[in-house]
Amino acid sequence: MKRKLIAAIGVAGMMIGLASCGDSDTSGNNAGGGDAKEITVWLTVDAQNNWPELVKAADDAVIAKHPGLKIKHEYYGWPDKNAKLDAVLATDKAPDVVEMGNSEMIGYMAKGAFAEVDPAKYDNSDKWLDALKDSVTYNGRTYGVPYYAGGRVGTWRKDIAAEAGVKTAPKSWAELTAALDKIQTKKGDKFSAWYQPSPDWYAAMSFVYDAGGSIAKQDGETWKANLSSPESLKGLGVYKEIVDKYMHGDKTKDEADRPVVFGQGNAAAIFAAAWEGATAADPKNDKVGKLGDKLESFVMPGPHGENLPVFLGGSDLAVPVKSKAQDIAAEWINAFTGSKGQQGLIAKGNLPNNKADLAPLKADPKTQVPATAAESSWFVPTAPGWGQVEKAQILKTMLVEIANGKKSVADAAKAADAAIDKVINTK
Repeated sequence: MKRKLIAAIGVAGMMIGLASCGDSDTSGNNAGGGDAKEITVWLTVDAQNNWPELVKAADDAVIAKHPGLKIKHEYYGWPDKNAKLDAVLATDKAPDVVEMGNSEMIGYMAKGAFAEVDPAKYDNSDKWLDALKDSVTYNGRTYGVPYYAGGRVGTWRKDIAAEAGVKTAPKSWAELTAALDKIQTKKGDKFSAWYQPSPDWYAAMSFVYDAGGSIAKQDGETWKANLSSPESLKGLGVYKEIVDKYMHGDKTKDEADRPVVFGQGNAAAIFAAAWEGATAADPKNDKVGKLGDKLESFVMPGPHGENLPVFLGGSDLAVPVKSKAQDIAAEWINAFTGSKGQQGLIAKGNLPNNKADLAPLKADPKTQVPATAAESSWFVPTAPGWGQVEKAQILKTMLVEIANGKKSVADAAKAADAAIDKVINTK
């Protein structure tokens, strides 16, 4: 999945008309609309460009049950989608189905923008991947349906590993660090055995969750920052060791151009979205020569004996609470994301939304690594003010301060907790 997920940053400025939605009946069962003559489906250009036949198959399945139904589609790019959605949700022209980046869901759920859905109506909902299930859940209620996922894996230069005497990909943290130590010693301190930009909080928080920590913890409907807990500090300490020991590039630079940097040949390994290795090997980025033949992906091991939990990017589908056709919208979503739809999405290179469809991929050498990595996952706090936490770049600031030594791990985490607590419960 080669697009970057956008957090629900603009949600804080949602239109006044949306606020009243939170007090309305948001059950799709009660909203009706089963006799609607038309529904409108908003998707991103990913579906339009990469799997239009899957969209048509869902249309055909629903129309077969509702002869004469008209299904309108509108497609949007990620940068401008939410602004247009915010504007239309203030009117009575809301779409009936809308695609959301999974971290975009939180603010909209908190504002009451989406109708509650019954998971039992959707294929394999009892097996939804943990992080995707979290992304559509707010205060114990479900407000969306996971669509597809994209995970993170380790990718390294097997040729460089071999030069350092390492013949196989690591299966444990001890094997990984031993291999990186050999590579770092052989290549010298101007080379990054592991290119890990410090502001990459998706990577850093994987170590926090692996250690039993978290960004924040929920008590009832209230969230409290948790980065200063002993477990979280332990995970942040491991992350600092990685950056100090193996990252010899600009430690303040973010991960946006990581594939380009990796393609330049000054690093041996990355921990990144599964598509980044292929992007590095693209001829326009490959300064090594035949880089694709030199790359090997592996499930990133964690320091505590299990696979490192990963942040799952992906999309969800939701039904706006103002939809007048919620029943048919629910049928369309199930036709699109159900068992047949998932097989189509898998064929297009995506990870499915559930563990049942993920299982066969673990047995296929072509998909074994990303499928196995996706089994262990974490998600951001589904708190009303999470969008403000991201917008303020609190985690990035903390991680840069840790990496450049401006603050100790404990002091940086304490400052981040204080900043998070100011906004995380704010709708």
